[in-house]
Amino acid sequence: MTSDAPQSAPATNIVSLPGMAGDVPVQAAIVVPCYNEAKRIDLLAFSVFLHQTPNVRLVFVNDGSADATLSVLSTLYALHPDQVEVLSLSRNSGKAEAVRRGLAYAAASGIEFIGYWDADLATPLWTISDFLRVGQRYAEIEVIYGARLQLLGHRVARTLARRMISRICARLARIAVGLPIGDTQCGAKLLRNSPRLRQALSQPFSAGWLFDVELFTRLSRTRASEGSAFYEYPLPEWTEVPGSKVTGRAIRRAGFAMLRLIAEQRLGLPARAAGTDLAQISVVCGPAPAVGKAA
Repeated sequence: MTSDAPQSAPATNIVSLPGMAGDVPVQAAIVVPCYNEAKRIDLLAFSVFLHQTPNVRLVFVNDGSADATLSVLSTLYALHPDQVEVLSLSRNSGKAEAVRRGLAYAAASGIEFIGYWDADLATPLWTISDFLRVGQRYAEIEVIYGARLQLLGHRVARTLARRMISRICARLARIAVGLPIGDTQCGAKLLRNSPRLRQALSQPFSAGWLFDVELFTRLSRTRASEGSAFYEYPLPEWTEVPGSKVTGRAIRRAGFAMLRLIAEQRLGLPARAAGTDLAQISVVCGPAPAVGKAA
């Protein structure tokens, strides 16, 4: 497939996505949470993607890393100052909070689409353009997320343990959200920036590692026809990257949190109060001023 994008991007950094009817320009900001990722961040892959996709900017959130993550991200910013922003949390707060704070920051810019992507690039960055095409083709879609289905011709390889955990998470998600969700834990999500989304991001998550399901639940319960708002995209390619920071303890805690969330949704159990001890977040690299605790 050939690209209709111009050889040099205009000053606004907006280009047409190839293959879109009418060549309507679309922009997106993708949040990339990072905790001690200095040795795993593929600078070349991120740099090539940014060079080829000037309509997408990346918002990295350094989640209180103890290694050289912040230095690596600063290097990437120096290479692409118009497309990269680096936020930093004053202490490690977990992936859920890093993603939430990053999404809230990106949403405040008013950009059309925001999302989040795992820093290990298990899902290739070029898939972002595929998600954007779906979002632009179907105006009613608010959530596009990757599904790691082992379909014929798809390059998706997962260990048995991963598949089993994914099935358990999907079963809990189907109960909590009330939709036939197949895969919630793939770290590739694109969201339409809307007042409903910003409201869903206004409070910290309580489900820990399963925060994706909690976000889906918050979005679905505020929409009358929630099924039409979600789009599960079978990933053409997904690679399991060693070095996951998800521990057995974290999985167990998230499981109990999810059971509570289901009880809140299905049995009317009072919602647990959100925490208030939030880490400070600041803009390390980027044009915007620092933002305080109330993200």
